[in-house]
Amino acid sequence: MRKETNDMDDLLVKYLLNEANRQERKTVEVWVASHAVNRTYFENFKTIWDRSIHLAAHSEVDEDLAWIRFKDRMLQTDIAVIPLKTNPLFKYLRIAAALVLMTGGSWFTYLIAVKNNFSKQISVHSGKKTLVDTLPDGSVITMNKNATIRYAENFTAGGTREVKLKGEAFFQVTPDKSKPFFIEANDVIVRVVGTSFNVKSSLEKTEVIVETGLVEVTKKEQRVKIKPMEKVTVWKDVPELTPQRNEDQFYKYYRTDKLVCEDTPLWKLAGVLNDAYQQRIVVSAERRDLPINTTFENKSLDEILMIISETFNITVVRNDGQIILK
Repeated sequence: MRKETNDMDDLLVKYLLNEANRQERKTVEVWVASHAVNRTYFENFKTIWDRSIHLAAHSEVDEDLAWIRFKDRMLQTDIAVIPLKTNPLFKYLRIAAALVLMTGGSWFTYLIAVKNNFSKQISVHSGKKTLVDTLPDGSVITMNKNATIRYAENFTAGGTREVKLKGEAFFQVTPDKSKPFFIEANDVIVRVVGTSFNVKSSLEKTEVIVETGLVEVTKKEQRVKIKPMEKVTVWKDVPELTPQRNEDQFYKYYRTDKLVCEDTPLWKLAGVLNDAYQQRIVVSAERRDLPINTTFENKSLDEILMIISETFNITVVRNDGQIILK
């Protein structure tokens, strides 16, 4: 599949250079007319081509030196550098990328769009069950319910490995120092080389918990590194990033079907149960700080509630979509 795309890219370059013979031109025109996706691809391709040629014609920069500086700048800002091929189109893109250094960064968005236009996206959704997915580099992602990941079809082709996450997932990243691994969740970027960690994103916050290795978390200009048994919670409207010690193992529940409670206040357990079973469990004020010490393994919600009720002599009331512990 990828080879076919590369071959068509080469043919499109010849077409735009007016170097294609009659049969090649016919092949391109039939391919463009055969499907709306092909037509959109061609239009994007031609737009990039036209703009890059314009830049190249007016450029006196040393694109080799500028490209090196450009890559360094991209690494500093956590934006992946576009992998370049050897055909004429990508020579012009190389010059266009170098010109970012002279235009104050106004081409950042455009260059990222260039990359996206040439990367078919694969999307995986876990649905109503936990799902395990193996990426092309061998990294394993365990997705919680209702989570979605997206990555490029040519995932290992460039200098980085990039995944977009919506929801919660546990990552076991295959080590490769030459290709850092990036996860984008909300406006947070997580960067690793080879490690294991949990990322949970919601509307209000993104939480990263490290199990092994070292993880770098970035939000705009803020950056922090977190170690095993540490976590960082990034709130939507709070710029500061502060590592904290992770005090429990609840983040593992969807992988292990186990909830380990060690002096866990009832309000905190209720929050985990809400996530695990998509419920609205509320604990009354006089019961919320009761500490519980037990392990729930492969238990249904009803079984867990019964154990809580018997342990603390608590009444479980179901009312209007809520479960009230009082």
